[in-house]
Amino acid sequence: MSTEGRMSLLGPRFWGDFSSFFVSWFNKGRLVVSLFQVPMKMPLKKVSLGSRVQEIVEEEEEEEPSLLDLPELALECILERLSPAGLCSMAGVCSSLRDRCRSDHLWERHLTQKWGRVIGESAHKKLQWHIASSRRPSLLDRRNQKGFIGSLISTWPFCWFKPKCESRRKPTTCLPVDSIMALYLSLESGKFSFPAQVYNRENGHVGFMLSCYDAQLSYDSKTDTFQARYPPFARQTIEQSIHWERLRAPPVDTPAHVLHATDCLNDLKPGDHIEIQWRRSKEFHYGWWYAVVGHQELCDGNENRCRCQHNDAVVLEFRQYTPGSRWRQTMISRKDHREEGNEADGFYGGIRKLYKAEEISKWKQLWPNQIID
Repeated sequence: MSTEGRMSLLGPRFWGDFSSFFVSWFNKGRLVVSLFQVPMKMPLKKVSLGSRVQEIVEEEEEEEPSLLDLPELALECILERLSPAGLCSMAGVCSSLRDRCRSDHLWERHLTQKWGRVIGESAHKKLQWHIASSRRPSLLDRRNQKGFIGSLISTWPFCWFKPKCESRRKPTTCLPVDSIMALYLSLESGKFSFPAQVYNRENGHVGFMLSCYDAQLSYDSKTDTFQARYPPFARQTIEQSIHWERLRAPPVDTPAHVLHATDCLNDLKPGDHIEIQWRRSKEFHYGWWYAVVGHQELCDGNENRCRCQHNDAVVLEFRQYTPGSRWRQTMISRKDHREEGNEADGFYGGIRKLYKAEEISKWKQLWPNQIID
């Protein structure tokens, strides 16, 4: 049953009453631990009766409410409504809530919601390797960091923090490096870079308009932006303050220095939207450039008479450039396509046809305000 379905079974009255209860406790300034822990023992009071000292147990004080007393379904629904920071805080209460709050199914939604658009297969593999090879202290050594990550580190419950409700003889366990929670926190920390692609690199420089280049990205949680380092890395081309809308996960697994194997040449026809690899010279890596399949020079564009789809040559138009510009148009061979070009005009590589409306819409959103000369 879905989360929404399970929560609906509890009824609006339950959620209203619980929300009021939850807020009232925090307004009183009580510690999180005091909210959820049940006293482990009852206080003792010594009373002197002549020469004898008798220990008597005072009447048990009224127990404070505990989340662990809630039904399993209710508790699960509450945890699913918590933010990442809330889950980390809740995990510091006791071992029972710690195990629940680091469950993969709770963190998978947060990971997909925030990082799903930029984390591809190659980034996921590198992330797994990074977490497995990193030492826990180096990942968490940010005691003075402010914001979300700072709050996570200050309440990190998995290695050195031991809740009161746990026995001192029972050893604590660190967060598994292969858990989704570990993946999420490693991304948020910005301690490592991961591969993704950047639209209109170098802050929309005119020389990269309507292109998308591979880069190694690292996240800055303070500004909610990224730093990109573009290959070849020897040139140290670095761009700061990149926003989320300029990023995407690589749509294909082809590395930036490898010619993409094109499989759509026979299907290309005028009006199709494509991306094509292009690089300025042999020493550079490829970037993906947006283009539209055009008509042959002798074709009038009439759909009833157009035979361009059956021609061995395919016309590609880069309509962000003015008509007559040497960058406006190029032609490729449909039958024997390979890297084509020269040192003056650059080199054109593999092609991928765009089928999804959201991909085409994204390129249109990036369209320049005026045509480039």
